[in-house]
Amino acid sequence: MQYDFDTVIDRRGTDSMKWGRYEGRDVLPMWVADMDFASPPAVPDALHERVNHGVFGYADPDPSAIEAVVDMLQTQHDWTVDPDWLVWTPGLVVALNLSCRMLESTQDGVLSVIPIYPPFLLAPQNTGRTLQTVELVEKNGRYEFDFEDFEASITGHTRLFLLSNPHNPTGRVYTRRELERLAEICLRHDLIVCSDEVHCGLILDEDKPHVHFAGLSPEVAARTITLMAPSKTFNLAGMMCAFAVIPDPALRSRFSKTARGIVTELNTFGYTACRTAYRECEAWRLALLAYLRENRKLLEASVDELPGIRMNHVEATYLAWLDCRESDIDDPAAHFEKAGVGLSDGAFFGTPGFVRLNFGCPRATLEEGLKRIRSSL
Repeated sequence: MQYDFDTVIDRRGTDSMKWGRYEGRDVLPMWVADMDFASPPAVPDALHERVNHGVFGYADPDPSAIEAVVDMLQTQHDWTVDPDWLVWTPGLVVALNLSCRMLESTQDGVLSVIPIYPPFLLAPQNTGRTLQTVELVEKNGRYEFDFEDFEASITGHTRLFLLSNPHNPTGRVYTRRELERLAEICLRHDLIVCSDEVHCGLILDEDKPHVHFAGLSPEVAARTITLMAPSKTFNLAGMMCAFAVIPDPALRSRFSKTARGIVTELNTFGYTACRTAYRECEAWRLALLAYLRENRKLLEASVDELPGIRMNHVEATYLAWLDCRESDIDDPAAHFEKAGVGLSDGAFFGTPGFVRLNFGCPRATLEEGLKRIRSSL
């Protein structure tokens, strides 16, 4: 079956956060991480069927959605997950905040690398915990851990490490060796690890398999909260459906108790979309990856020709991390917005002088955005 990723869909006036930011202005939004493609056709078909049922009461976790998640993890990632390990949440950001909130003391430290997806930096502050950061280092065109620096950043108060795998915003796919070294340090310091793996369905480099952090060993699994959702892969962020995989019963109980009275249950449409995406939309996902690889190729070639701007190879996600520090631009995000392209400001990721560009869009949109960026320079 042929899928259409080229048609430009007008999202203005549709309550889109992405497009609403620049309402009434000639600015192409290429910032927040949702794609401008229609979701897989099977998803709206399933939602229409559910709507036609006509009754929308409170929803328990859907057994068929649970089965779809478990089967997907086994089939695509060779990870055997017990259905009891799943805890459903209305989003990844909610789960990040719960992971911080379940720590016992406001003195407890939460460690994160930078650059990083902004909610990693905000969740500890939101919950009154202490944010600790350590910088990734750039080596041979890739962002990597300096493991000695990482371990030195752990203090007697550090209780939780927030991991982004694949990494947002740099698009890194961490190797098994890197994750094993990271796990060894975290185990030695008795850290809980919350691993955001929401982009694991969007691996662009076919020779770089995704490795689930919790899948490294039973000891690691017992200390890990893995966060996933169909939202990024199938463009379903508005369905508000995510889940945590928590193998250890005591850790799972702590997480679930923290959510009581604070976090709402999911709605029936989220379960319907999740089940359908994982059960019926694999061919669409593979076609999407092929399209994104071509977008990446165009983007990387174009950025190579931009003065003072550079980017590293994007191994996963549809997000590019552009280094503008060698340009004469003081505020890159403001500069490109004035030129008609809305990008994410690297300052919110802990690294000023960078911008993040979302290339999950029709090629014509990407070409127009790149044209505006080029003209602005």
